[in-house]
Amino acid sequence: MTTGHPTAHDFRSVLSLDPLLDFWRNHVVPMCPHTASMFEAAAGHLEANDAIGGQELDPAKMRQHLAQLVPLMTAVFPSSTWESDLSVAVTPLDNRPFFYTPLFERYFLSDDGRMRGTLKQPQVDTDVFQRLRAFWLILDKVYGIVQGRGIPVVRTIVDPETGLDRHYRMLPDWQFLQVVTQGRPEPLDSRDRTAILENIDDPEVLARLVPAQRVEFRGFIVIRAVDITQSEVLADLERGLIDQETIFCSGGFGRLQQRLRILFGRPDLRAGLGALHGDQVWVVNDEEHSAANCIFKNSNHVRVADLQGSMWLRAVNQRDMLIVPNLADGQRLSPAEQELLDLGFRSALIVPLLYQGTIIGTFFILSPRPNDFDAMDKLLIKPTVPLFSMALKRGVDDIHNEVQAIIKEKCTALHSSVEWRFRQAAFSHLERRHMGEASELEPIVFKDVIPLFGQTDIRGSSEARSRSIQADLTEQLRLAREVFERAGQIKSWPLIQQFDYRIAQRIDQLRQGLPTGAESEMITFLKQEAEPTFEELLRIGPRVAQAVESYRRALDPQHGFVYQERQAYETSVSLLNARLSTYLEQAEAAAQKEYPHYFEKHQTDGLDYVIYLGQSMREDAHFTAFHLQNLILWQLILACGMAWHTEQTKPELSVPLDTCHLIFYSTTPLSIRFRYDEKRFDVDGAYDVRHEIVKSRLDKAVVKGTGERLTQPGRIAIVYAHAHEAEEMRQHLHYLQSNEHLLEDIEPLELEDLPSVKGLKALRVGVNLEATALARQVALVAAG
Repeated sequence: MTTGHPTAHDFRSVLSLDPLLDFWRNHVVPMCPHTASMFEAAAGHLEANDAIGGQELDPAKMRQHLAQLVPLMTAVFPSSTWESDLSVAVTPLDNRPFFYTPLFERYFLSDDGRMRGTLKQPQVDTDVFQRLRAFWLILDKVYGIVQGRGIPVVRTIVDPETGLDRHYRMLPDWQFLQVVTQGRPEPLDSRDRTAILENIDDPEVLARLVPAQRVEFRGFIVIRAVDITQSEVLADLERGLIDQETIFCSGGFGRLQQRLRILFGRPDLRAGLGALHGDQVWVVNDEEHSAANCIFKNSNHVRVADLQGSMWLRAVNQRDMLIVPNLADGQRLSPAEQELLDLGFRSALIVPLLYQGTIIGTFFILSPRPNDFDAMDKLLIKPTVPLFSMALKRGVDDIHNEVQAIIKEKCTALHSSVEWRFRQAAFSHLERRHMGEASELEPIVFKDVIPLFGQTDIRGSSEARSRSIQADLTEQLRLAREVFERAGQIKSWPLIQQFDYRIAQRIDQLRQGLPTGAESEMITFLKQEAEPTFEELLRIGPRVAQAVESYRRALDPQHGFVYQERQAYETSVSLLNARLSTYLEQAEAAAQKEYPHYFEKHQTDGLDYVIYLGQSMREDAHFTAFHLQNLILWQLILACGMAWHTEQTKPELSVPLDTCHLIFYSTTPLSIRFRYDEKRFDVDGAYDVRHEIVKSRLDKAVVKGTGERLTQPGRIAIVYAHAHEAEEMRQHLHYLQSNEHLLEDIEPLELEDLPSVKGLKALRVGVNLEATALARQVALVAAG
């Protein structure tokens, strides 16, 4: 077996009509005897003319004797399809045409008679393909391996009429080709055959396996071209749409548009894509835009409101493809349609794009000619519509993911009611970055916002905590003193007496109260001074050892000190907070369904929350006095529910606790700004800070002239500054009294001035904790 590496041109290739003459003698004449005289005459012309009847013919000279060739070639090129076929006869290896139909000449041949166009498939250059084809012919004719013949060959040419690419499947007919070996061909064993099949498209491997240098190709090859432009373009469109860059970059969309022009056979078509995004449409095409509001470099934004009544929204509403025969016939054109008309476009094909039943955008094709689209064009584009939808959805999702990454980095978690504004800011930031501009997230400020503040405070929680600390410290000191007292009964060591004295001092100090820092100081004393002496005192006797053991058993294993009363206190506070917090979250979730709003909750010893309302905080700017008053009434019902839950939880508390409820009602609008460094909202401006100052000091407010604290257990205090606010609040209170949520004991109160805060007033009313109507209301909220 040969091991050389010949190229295709090393093979001997001879153009000859002998195989055609044999075909006439063996097949045509026996089947049609009346053709015998014609064949003999034609063959006689060949014998008399070396230019067409020799053993090694020149393709160029053969073209000079077409009249003599035509009769013989009718066996290959039927007269009935001569004007419509795309067929050619070429030399065996280098594809030099010598006989072809008029249509083939028009599309495929250059002025010098060479083949035009490029190989689309296989994706190799011409020389490599000629070499491959030589091996395939040897394998087919000599070794019976026909797999190479099955590899599709697609050639792309430029249509001389439209200037658009067209794709043709080149179907070779090898029956007039003879492959003659010099001597007996070397056999191929099974291993070689397997290797050849595995590398049928690799000329280097085939060159090592096939003894090509001893082969002569004689005759000619017939090639018939079949137009497969439509199927090839559809396949290219599918591949392109799988790659989102095809849509979302200018060059890629230009390639997609060119494929559509080829598919429709119209070089002046214009394509576009509209992606729905909130109240805007991103319009994508093949033009570069420099505007700073372009999320993609080849897109611009159009408001949905500006498209009302347009052909795009008509297609969306009917959820089916729409043909617009002539834009000039429209009575009321939208601004976007008028712009297209001014640019010279007349007809359009609009395709709505859906994803899982939801409209996500439109795809459209424009033509400068009226009535340029029909039902067949719908059928032509229909197979690609799901791919357009999938590509659009994926591309938009990728942008949204990028935006969410920016929001997560800059803002952490955001309340759902204002996330839209952060998305806008992130999109703008992303657009500027895509345009190559330096960018930071723009300030997020909501102006003319009404704040609603509410608080449920655990009354006396600080005192209860102090009492629990006092009790635990006293118990631990008592146990420690017991150790030293028993040791002093046995040993008269002066240091024992000193420790007993120091512990007694601290117990007396705790009876007077819990000074600041006393807890830390006493624990440090016990841990670092008293407890280290216990190891030595254990040696004194069993009664001292028993006292030490009692001391150590009393210590909490996790904290290392006596923690019994503090544990009871913290468990009670946690239980009450959990019940109140759960109820607040349930009530807030229900309120959000009715009217989305910004809500922020804080939890310490009790709960407080703030609600911000206003047109600027709604993407649709929908906010009225009705929504404000509805949430104010909701606040009052919420406070009643918090009081009711407190009452229901009291029997489960180890430490007695109660709650007080406060609402600060101010209709004076303010501005809030998101602080990127602290990742939270704060009031914006010196004037608006006053509201925050008032909020922070209200829990210390007292009734004027009495010294009584404004907030009291089981009662709701509503603080206000203006008379009209009190009147609005009274209407809500009277309503809640009528349905037995509140007691008939509204108190109008004036408050003592607070630092930097003057002139505040309040209404205070008791919650009807025994009312079954209130219990039903609370249960209704809990059920969602």
